[in-house]
Amino acid sequence: MTDISWLTARPIAHRGYHDLNRARWENTLSAFEAAASRGFAIECDVHLSADGVPVVFHDGELERLTGRKGNVFDVTAAELAQMRVGGTADHVPTLAEMLARIGGRVPVVIELKGIEGKDEGLVARVAECLRAYSGKAAIMSFDHWLVRRFDIEAPGIPGGLTASGRTAADLEAHFSMLAHPIAFVSFGLMDLPNRFVGTVREKLAMPVITWTVRDQWGLDITRRYADQITFEGFDPEKGPAQA
Repeated sequence: MTDISWLTARPIAHRGYHDLNRARWENTLSAFEAAASRGFAIECDVHLSADGVPVVFHDGELERLTGRKGNVFDVTAAELAQMRVGGTADHVPTLAEMLARIGGRVPVVIELKGIEGKDEGLVARVAECLRAYSGKAAIMSFDHWLVRRFDIEAPGIPGGLTASGRTAADLEAHFSMLAHPIAFVSFGLMDLPNRFVGTVREKLAMPVITWTVRDQWGLDITRRYADQITFEGFDPEKGPAQA
């Protein structure tokens, strides 16, 4: 089994070390550089552009982050590179560009954002980027149809299930994904504890990271029921994040 102890060794900066989009915005090179310079691991989100390039962007729609109407999957990577995030100097980066900036200094956890009918090739394209990358990296997704492709299209890359919920139906759906060779789980903080996370940690000895921790309460819950935090809006070692 591949050693992924690095996944839980350091707190993970949610969408990079941003300042809640006041001056340093989420999923930008500035936020990733700020995380790496502080020694934090990085979580980021990836979609496919219109020309099939993995780009670092959370939403399926452009407006909240760029002020423009439209969908990420309708725009090329070159066009996205011309868009400014939050009116700052930061543009929408490709995954390859982001990885080149980090250069293996800290681990990277990539969440693949599926859009049914628009994400064909997403897993394979992300895996292609990571095969050329020498740093520590993992992939994960909420989208079961993508997770099912991890072992086929991204062999050898640690893959995880991103999840939330505590109803019986929610948990049974999560348990069904254990039929696939996932290596870790990223679970919503507000739904801890639950029997799925308990099984994953205690019976399968699989690491669990939480999302999204914003205060001491979240830190305390994670320490009781999981193995590492994904955080934003503060420095878990020093206090509130600064621009």
